[in-house]
Parts: sequence; C-alpha cells; structure tokens
Amino acid sequence: QVQLVESGGGLVQAGGSLRLSCAASGRTFSSYAMGWFRQAPGKEREFVVAITWSGGNTYYADSVKGRFTISRDNAKKTVYLQMNSLKPEDTAVYYCAAERYGMGSRSKYEYSYWGQGTQVTVSS
Repeated sequence: QVQLVESGGGLVQAGGSLRLSCAASGRTFSSYAMGWFRQAPGKEREFVVAITWSGGNTYYADSVKGRFTISRDNAKKTVYLQMNSLKPEDTAVYYCAAERYGMGSRSKYEYSYWGQGTQVTVSS
C-alpha cells in the first residue's frame, strides 16, 4: 500500500512558477507509475502528466506540454511537478496518484492510490 502527500501549492501570478512535490510511503514506490491530475471547480478530474516507474517515459496533456515537467526520485520516494509559465486556467486542486506496475496511464481509473490534493491558484 502507498500513502501520498502533496505539497507546494499556493497562489502565484500568471507567468509564474510553482513546484509541487508528492511524498510517498511504502517500500514498493519504485514499482509504481505516478501521475498528476487536477480538478477545477465544477469540472471533472483531468490528466496532467504521468511518469513510468523508472522515469524513462513521461506523458503530458497537450495543455501543459512545454510548460510542466514531471520527475521522480525513487530513493526519496518523491515525485515532482515543475510548473512554469502558469496561466489562470491552470487553477485547480492538483492530485498525485500511484499506478502499480502501470505504464503511466492517462485514465484516472487506472490509479489505485491518491493524495489529498494541493490547491494551485493562478491570478491574472
């Protein structure tokens, strides 16, 4: 089992940057693909980015490609989301999720474990 705790959210002006972290507990973190999803008020939770267990492959939603970067440190059991050139439409609660033996799916239904979320607000 994996427990996930996100941090790093906050309020930032458009064009600014934030770095989210997701710390995991459990001994098998390296066997999980990890994903970031986000949910804005009144909207469905949507895929943002995912990374395979080794970090060798990453997958991005078109809306964040070129602005966001996912990375992971398996020794620290942590996955990161560097967000640059933030836009007001990036405002949402951001969740990290773990997909055991996964390939970095874009579907939220493939992820077994979720963090509690961290709020990101981008002002115009």
